[in-house]
Amino acid sequence: MVELVKTTNAIRLTYLQALLDDADIPFFVFDQHISMLEAGIGAFPRRVMVEEAYFLAAKTILSEAHQYYND
Repeated sequence: MVELVKTTNAIRLTYLQALLDDADIPFFVFDQHISMLEAGIGAFPRRVMVEEAYFLAAKTILSEAHQYYND
């Protein structure tokens, strides 16, 4: 697994997931449970992870949507 993007923004995370779903790119969101424990203060970023074989395609999809950055 390779880290694609890291974000504390739950709305942006939903958008990233939709972009990857639409492109049929499998992904996982790491650190979702610790983020729920923080009570929504945004202290712990969630990481969008993809298999190495899908990294280039996923990076391209997010880049075209101007979403390939960490926040």
